[in-house]
Amino acid sequence: MAIKLGFVVSEFNRDITYMMEIEGKEHATFLGAEVAQTLYVPGTYDIPIAVKKILVEGKVDAVVTIGAVIEGATQHDEIVVQHAARKIMDLGLEYGKPVTLGISGPGMTRLEAHERVDYAKRAVESAVKLVKRLK
Repeated sequence: MAIKLGFVVSEFNRDITYMMEIEGKEHATFLGAEVAQTLYVPGTYDIPIAVKKILVEGKVDAVVTIGAVIEGATQHDEIVVQHAARKIMDLGLEYGKPVTLGISGPGMTRLEAHERVDYAKRAVESAVKLVKRLK
């Protein structure tokens, strides 16, 4: 039976997260996993609530988060990623299921974000490996 993944994708910087989502889905298929559910949220900061919704429903083996946080004039990018990453990790521990971090940033330019599209692929790889190892 295929490993079922949930994807939570940020719509902010959609030109980048769209490519990340496509690469993540292609890699899931390559690994024999199925993306059973995808939820879209306005921004990376909003990812944890959608992760929780997927975990509460209990229909997936792991959740992959996808986002791109580009550096701005303030430290806002750092705050967004720190808080989102912490909550994402907490939810995985609370529900006993892998929730992987496919969020690039902070502190990167738009060009660097395009170069890091493979973060989604890495997050899918981690999710599949963790599901197999924790069974």
